Amino acid sequence: MDFDFKKAKWLNEPEKHEESGHKAVIYTQPGTDIWQRTYYGACQNNPHALLIDTQENEFTFTVKTTFATASLYDHCGALLYLDEENWAKVCTEYETGDEQMLGSVVTNLGYSDWGGTYISEKVKRMYYRVSRRGNDFLFESATDGENFRQMRFFHMFCENEPLSVGIFACSPYEKGFKAVFEDMEFTECVWRGPSAE
Repeated sequence: MDFDFKKAKWLNEPEKHEESGHKAVIYTQPGTDIWQRTYYGACQNNPHALLIDTQENEFTFTVKTTFATASLYDHCGALLYLDEENWAKVCTEYETGDEQMLGSVVTNLGYSDWGGTYISEKVKRMYYRVSRRGNDFLFESATDGENFRQMRFFHMFCENEPLSVGIFACSPYEKGFKAVFEDMEFTECVWRGPSAE
C-alpha cells in the first residue's frame, strides 16, 4: 500500500513543503527537533513530520530519503509516534563536513536514548525499513534500497495501540535544509519472527 497523502497529517507543518505522486519534499525550519529529557534535560516535540495512523499490529514501512543537510544536527528519516513521550525515529544526522551519524532514538515513558554509528558525509541518500510485530519493532537501513541491515530492534510500551508512522525532518540550529522522501509504502511485515527451537 502506497503512502496516502490524503490520509496523512502533519505534526508541526513546515512553511514550505511539496507532495505529489509518490514523493514528498520538506524544507525544514530552524529550531525544530524531537527529544525527551535524557542527559540534556530538554523536552522538544516540534519535528516536521507527516504521519499516517495505522491500526495494524504487523507491518513494514519503507522510505527512501535524499537530503542536503549542512548544519549541525540536521536530520531526516522515518518516525513512529504514539504521543509526545513515546516515539522512535531512525535517521541520518549531520555532524561535521567529514562525517555524519546514522542512528536512531527510542523514547519510552518520557526518556529518549540515542545510538548510532559514524558514516561518510558524502552519503546523501538512505533507505529505511520500519517493521512492527505487536509491541516490538525493527529499524533497518540500506544505501541501495536492497541490502537492508539491522540497526536495532526494540520494545515500545504501546500495548498494541494504533501508532502514527511516516516521515520527518528537523533542523535544531541553523537555516534548514531540503529533505526528499520517495518510494514510501506499507507492506506485510518482512521481519521474520523468532525461529522455533
